[in-house]
Amino acid sequence: MTNMAEDLKAEAPFAGEGLAPAPEDRRRTQRDSPRERKKRTTDAVIYGVLVVLVAALMVPFIWMVSSSLKENNQVLTVPIQWIPSEFVWSNYTDIWTRIPMMGYLQNSLYLAVIITCLQVLTGSLAAYGFSKVRFPGRDVLFLAYIGTIAVPWQAYMVPQYIMMQNLGLTNSFNALILLQAFGAFGVFLMRQYYMTIPDELCEAARIDGLSEYGIWARVILPLSKPALASLALLTFVNTWNDYMGPFIYLTSNRLWTVQLGLRSFVGQFDAEYAMIMTGSVISVIPILVIFLVGQRYFIQGIATSGMKG
Repeated sequence: MTNMAEDLKAEAPFAGEGLAPAPEDRRRTQRDSPRERKKRTTDAVIYGVLVVLVAALMVPFIWMVSSSLKENNQVLTVPIQWIPSEFVWSNYTDIWTRIPMMGYLQNSLYLAVIITCLQVLTGSLAAYGFSKVRFPGRDVLFLAYIGTIAVPWQAYMVPQYIMMQNLGLTNSFNALILLQAFGAFGVFLMRQYYMTIPDELCEAARIDGLSEYGIWARVILPLSKPALASLALLTFVNTWNDYMGPFIYLTSNRLWTVQLGLRSFVGQFDAEYAMIMTGSVISVIPILVIFLVGQRYFIQGIATSGMKG
């Protein structure tokens, strides 16, 4: 009996040679393979480059925040003093009394909200027509309309102003709202997203008796939240940061936006850069809040809007 047990022990290692390696051994082999090592190295390089790019993009913002907490004569020192020797927190209280900052913010918010709502409405309606409604010359008309994006605004800035002046709309919000209520980029963005929605849904809704407006409102819009959020965010940011439009059409101080209001700190021979940076930081806060709230829909909408042309 003893001799038989010893023979089985001696044969046991050879009996297990044909068995498959354990899961831990397979994972270790995959991790140590040249392909896996190369992939890890590539990922590390990519992440390193992204970190450098993000840091480079954040430098102006960090300098702006730092400058808003300095005395005016310390803003443009060379070399740059990233951390102020003394934090001047009073800048954030003085700016509200130096200029009507609250009124400027309200004007910017009013224009941004109205124009954003109108662009989302008109852009989604036009995009539905260009993507889900068949009519002669649809694609040609769409290409011609999108082609207007390539025309710089400076090329038709003067004719637009003459038109608004003849209509008596200068020095009012109505001129900016009317001119920016429609946008070719918004139509393009929404149309590309609508093309990813199956046409069978619209056909089924037509069979059920829905009108085209009903299909747009009850079928297409509920499925287009990412694209709508993307268009709303882009339009809001563009309108909020607009300087040339209000500068041309708004001459009364009570109608100025925050971008025009900051110009109050620019004199004939000098400028109060600390106050300008303080106002800039305050003006960025609403955009950051809106982006943080809608970033999930924004990223999803940008990622899916070009999936189907």
